[in-house]
Amino acid sequence: MGRGDKKTAKGKRFQGSFGKSRPANPVAAKKAAAKKAATKAS
Repeated sequence: MGRGDKKTAKGKRFQGSFGKSRPANPVAAKKAAAKKAATKAS
């Protein structure tokens, strides 16, 4: 689990890609996660 691991934030920084562990827009990702959690709790 280092720079070559595509699933970690460090690996994504190294590759210059985005995904779950390194969202392109962290603010929007937090809002979406909060909304999903609220929906799941109801």
